[in-house]
Amino acid sequence: MRFISISQERRHDGLPAGKTPPLTRRHLLKGTGVLIGTLAAGSPLALLAPSTAWALELKTLTQVEGDTLLQMGRVLFPHPQLADAVYALLVKDLDAGAAADASAAQGLRTGIAALDHLAGGSFLKASAGRRLEAVKAMEGQAFFNTVRGKCVTSLYDNEMAYATFGYEGSAWEKGGYIMRGFQDLKWLPEPSAEASPPPFMG
Repeated sequence: MRFISISQERRHDGLPAGKTPPLTRRHLLKGTGVLIGTLAAGSPLALLAPSTAWALELKTLTQVEGDTLLQMGRVLFPHPQLADAVYALLVKDLDAGAAADASAAQGLRTGIAALDHLAGGSFLKASAGRRLEAVKAMEGQAFFNTVRGKCVTSLYDNEMAYATFGYEGSAWEKGGYIMRGFQDLKWLPEPSAEASPPPFMG
C-alpha cells in the first residue's frame, strides 16, 4: 500500500515539501510514533489525493499519545465531514512544538495522562460521552488551552479543510467573491431573495 505523508516539512534527503516519496515500512519504523489512516472513498479529499492512505511520522509523541490528541481535537471541534487526516495536522503541529521544547512535551504528556484518568483509564477506549466529560473537566487548564488554541490554525488553515468545506481561498486578488460563486456552497441552505439581493453593478 502506498502512503502519502501529510508532513509539510523539508526532508533531509533534499526533496522539497510535496515531493516526498511514499512512506515505506522501514521509514515508518524510524519515528517515535506513526499515525496511519485512510480517506473515505468519494470524499472531497479522496478525489484530490493521489492515494487514500495517509501517514504521519511523529518526532516525539508516541502513537497512542498522537491518537489521543487527535481524538481530543475531534471533541473540541467536532466536524464529522473532516477526515482524520485533517485532525492529524493538529497532532503534527503539537508534536513539532514538543520536539523543540522539552517542557512542552512534558506538558502534553501530563495532560494526556490526566485525560486518561478522567476518562476512566483510557481516553481512546472511552465512550463519546465520557470523552466529552473528560475534556470539559480540563477546561481552563494550560493543556486544554494549548490544544484548543492550536486547533484554530491547524484544523482550518489548510488546503484539506478548504476542500472539505468548499472554501475557495482568498478572493481579494481575484476581484472578490460576488461574481465568483458567492452562493455556491452546497452545505448551506439557499437564502431567501430578501436576504441575498442581486449585487449592485452601477
